[in-house]
Parts: sequence; C-alpha cells; structure tokens
Amino acid sequence: MTESAVGGPSLPQGRRLVTAIPGPGSLERLDRKKAYVADGVGTTLPVFVVAAGGGVIVDVDGNSLIDLGSGIAVVSVGNAAPAVARNVHAQVEAFTHTCFMVTPYDGYVDVCVALADVTPGDHSKKSALFNSGAEAVENAVKIARVATGRDAVAVFDHAYHGRTNLTMAMTAKNMPYKNGFGPFAGEVYRAPMSYPLRDGLTGEQAAARAIDVLEKQVGAGNLSCIVIEPIQGEGGFVVPAKGFLPALAAWAKDNGVVFIADEIQTGFCRTGDWFASDDEGVVPDLVTTAKGIAGGLPLAAVTGRAELMDSVHVGGLGGTYGGNPVACAAALGALEEMRGGSLDARAREIGAIMASRLGELAAVHDVVADIRGRGAMMAIELCKPGTTEPDPVRTAAVAAYCHQQGVVVLTCGTWGNVFRFLPPLSISDALLEEAFEVVAEAFASTR
Repeated sequence: MTESAVGGPSLPQGRRLVTAIPGPGSLERLDRKKAYVADGVGTTLPVFVVAAGGGVIVDVDGNSLIDLGSGIAVVSVGNAAPAVARNVHAQVEAFTHTCFMVTPYDGYVDVCVALADVTPGDHSKKSALFNSGAEAVENAVKIARVATGRDAVAVFDHAYHGRTNLTMAMTAKNMPYKNGFGPFAGEVYRAPMSYPLRDGLTGEQAAARAIDVLEKQVGAGNLSCIVIEPIQGEGGFVVPAKGFLPALAAWAKDNGVVFIADEIQTGFCRTGDWFASDDEGVVPDLVTTAKGIAGGLPLAAVTGRAELMDSVHVGGLGGTYGGNPVACAAALGALEEMRGGSLDARAREIGAIMASRLGELAAVHDVVADIRGRGAMMAIELCKPGTTEPDPVRTAAVAAYCHQQGVVVLTCGTWGNVFRFLPPLSISDALLEEAFEVVAEAFASTR
C-alpha cells in the first residue's frame, strides 16, 4: 500500500510537494466535479484527498499538506483516530441503522450520558441528538419556545448559526449564506456583539448596550431565548470582552429567557477548555454541539436543563438519522481520545505556540490589526495599517500563497479579512511550527 493510500495516525507527518497545487490528478477530478456537482457547492482548496491523519492531508497526486483547518474544527482528534475507527468498525459490523425513534440502542443513550457529564454545570441534564449544527440550533429554539411560551429569538451581529431557513435568519452575513434564499423565518432580532477591536467597550458596557437594544426593540417578556456563540466562528473568531457573556446570562435568568450557547465550533476541547463557556464559568440553559463531537461523522446535540428538555411533547424532537448508531459510536471514540490524550491541555499548548508565532507576525506586519482566540482556535484580523478598515485583498493573497505551498488555511469574518487557525489537536509541534514558517513567508511575499 502506498503512503498516499494510508490514513490515520500512521500517515507520515510532513509537508511534501511533488506537483503544483492542484496537481494533474486533482485537476482531472475537478473537471468531473464541474460536470456533476452543483456549482453552489464550492471548495477552498481544490485538491482531492485520499488520506489524512495526525496533522496532514494527502492528495491524489501524492502531495502532503499541513492541515490548519480540521475540516472546520471537526476532526479535532485527528482523522481516523484509533478509538473512532475501532468503534465505527465494530458498529458497522453490528448494524448501521434502526432509527432511535423506532427501536432504541445503547449508543444514543451513552452519548447523552457523556454529554451530561462534560457540558457546563452540575444540574440535571438531558440531550437530544441530531445530524448537523444547524439542526441542533433550530431544535434548541423549538425547545425554548415551548418552554417559555414566547416566540422571539435574540441573536448577535456577525453570528453564524447555519443554513436552514431559521438558522439563515439567525445568521448575520448575507453572502454567501443568505443571498437570494429568503424570505426567512420571523421573530429573529439582532443585538450588537462585543467586538473589542471595533467597539472599545468593556464586557459589561457591551452587554448593557445589547440588553438595551433587546429591551427597547423586543421586550424581555417576548423573548424565548438568547442564542450566542461564546467565541464567534464564521463571523471572525470574535472573542467578546470579559464580562459580556456572564452579564447576558444573568439578565436572561432574571427575565425568564433561555440562554443558549452555540458551542458547535468551540466545543470539545477546542479552546483549551471542554467548552468555551467554561472560561468565565458561564452555565448555559441549553448547549448546542456538533463538529468536533464525533471525529468526522455527522452528529449534533442539544443538551440542557432536564426540565427545559422535557417541556416538549413526545414526538416533538427527533429525526430519521438523528443519533445514528455509527455516529454515536464515533462520538464515544472521540470522547475517549479527548480524555485519554488530555486534549484540552493539548489545545492550550497549541494555542501558546500559535499566539507566539502570530505575535511575531504582528510585530513585523502592521496589516495585522488584532490577534485573538483561545487554545487551538486562534485568528488574526487584517486591516489597512493604522486603521480598522478591513483588508480582504491581502487576506486572500496570503491564503493563496499558503495553499500553493501546501498549508491548508481558512479565512472568515464579516468582511473576509480574518485568518482562522484550527489545527487538529493531534498535530505535532514540529508540523505546527513548519506551517507557521510558511504563513510567515506568505506575509513576507505579499507585501
């Protein structure tokens, strides 16, 4: 078996370029993609993958690329992590599906037990399992509406919550997520986010501003829930100022509003804690999770206070594939890898390396206006020097250089001017350092 056909953690861990990016094999397959895949399904880096593991992705041409994206924070435990692969193999041999709503199985319940243990707070919790982050968010809103008897939903500037009709309404950015897809679901209201680079407010001041908007424009008595990413994802890895989240959560509790933490991108050790809410001791009423939960298989969850979760009538939550047994087996394997490898601590180590390297970049390149994030979820925002005017052109140029040199990087942000770094927690220090050498070269080559 060739190196390019070997997956998992045994894959050689190094950057290797044997063709241009993309190579001839990928270019041939791109023609096939163009003929048969809808144009609306885009790709960031047009290489066709045959293996991945540790911190690398290998394409059909034999190029080995360093992965700083983790499939958008999904394969935090690495691709084909041993416990995930073992569990999936065993479950596929046993059975692949029954539909939990028809005939239940232990794996679904085991995942719910694990979620009750690892999510914030020591109160009694229950969960419901779904397929995607958007589905989890939509169901969390359903639960909040039933529990409170209220309709209105509060979200924030720069938020991203998904691509379903309701979650598109909850998402802030128009292109590419919303443009042309309306009309959207109603009773969704947007409040200003704490964005330290741009507003200069303390957390408490920013929370007071947001609460004032909600009280004046919606009315606390009409709000079913506040839905917020503790660190925003697609919106630019915006980290709210300290005090912002606790103040919002306290106001929600005082007014009978369900506080929902969207931990889909931040959860499962990514930020150096099991969940980003843990950083300030915020205990949400409901938590939505997906992405890193199952090592690459589609699974999502809503976990929350038992009395809230039980407010929905029997049959009101579910779905044909929600909590699929193979995905549940993968999740239990991923959780085993997280605990056994102390991946929360590993995320902090990765974060320290990235923060140091990004600090070196900022000292040399005044286009770097901000460094932010926690753990293995770090970002830099690029602006015209001496201003907060976004610089998406330079951002795109640096990203293109990295891709050509075999480093997978992702951009994000309302203005497309933010680099986000989401390496798998299985990446080695050496590979991470090599990746940031390329990032530094990219900045130096695109002045």
